[in-house]
Amino acid sequence: MRQKVKKAVCMAAAAALLFAAGRGTATLQQTYQAMYVQGTIENQSDNWGLGFGAEGTQPTGNVSAEELKKYDACYVGGKEEKVLYLTFDCGYENGNTEPILDALKKHNAPATFFVVGHFLESAPEIVKRMVADGHTVGNHTYHHPDMSAISDLASFQKEMDDVSSLFHDITGQELAKYYRPPQGKYSTENLAMAKELGYHTFFWSLAYVDWNVDNQPTKDEAFDKLLGRIHPGAIVLLHSTSKTNGEILDELLTKWEEMGYTFRPLSDFT
Repeated sequence: MRQKVKKAVCMAAAAALLFAAGRGTATLQQTYQAMYVQGTIENQSDNWGLGFGAEGTQPTGNVSAEELKKYDACYVGGKEEKVLYLTFDCGYENGNTEPILDALKKHNAPATFFVVGHFLESAPEIVKRMVADGHTVGNHTYHHPDMSAISDLASFQKEMDDVSSLFHDITGQELAKYYRPPQGKYSTENLAMAKELGYHTFFWSLAYVDWNVDNQPTKDEAFDKLLGRIHPGAIVLLHSTSKTNGEILDELLTKWEEMGYTFRPLSDFT
């Protein structure tokens, strides 16, 4: 089961994160440009993607922040303050989440962990620690499917409810109504269904290719992306499966602090 989920999560993340990290941009833009008209969402499936400009400035999404607001969705905060929002996608546990939690605790940095069903099943004690350390746990769906392929509310809701129910069984608390679409795939129908269920959808404005456990970025490669593209209001997406993230997070948070950034919870948006 673990290997099956591992393979599914890695394959699903590939397209979205390669685009988000700035690789293969032209090809993906050609593939998907017909789905968008002046930054509005057509009723079709697409991958979340970003375009980066000058260093230190916010990237543009392939859908505008204003359009996303209609669905209680967002990908970046305000430009005025040097604030960062740390988020982690948790597909399975492989020993790197606790070093991440240690670094966050050292820096008193709040984070949101978007979990799937397998993570809840296999690492309940780590989930309890997330809560005990004051972090937020959000919904990444139970089976990590392409949710944009689900057209009926009942099936969509089951993927969400199964996560929230198991989280409650483990912690005795209610899951935060925060949703991150698997693979970064979304559509008008999906975003509307998430909103109808009371969820706020969170995409991201900074990520890098950290998901492949068999080909982890070096420390220098990680810093190149995560320091060079950081910007005010960034919603940062990292993967808890990344050995590199576990090893560098303490130093990375220190460097961001030295650049004048502080860390805030996603509750700022809600």
